[in-house]
Amino acid sequence: MDKDFLQKFAKNLKEIRKEHGIKQDDFLKADGISRSLISMVETARTDITLTKLKIIADVIGVKPKDLLDFED
Repeated sequence: MDKDFLQKFAKNLKEIRKEHGIKQDDFLKADGISRSLISMVETARTDITLTKLKIIADVIGVKPKDLLDFED
């Protein structure tokens, strides 16, 4: 697991989620995504699948690539 990549992704996800006014609890209505999963992703404690990336992007209202658009 690439911890540096996960930390950058986590920071980007959290910033984008907040910019769009989405709370972690807003993911409760998304199938397959829990508040605890979002919390773990945003603190770089876990990795996610592409399917979950798509669900997260849909809840926030962005494209999956937007969540991966950060400086390496």
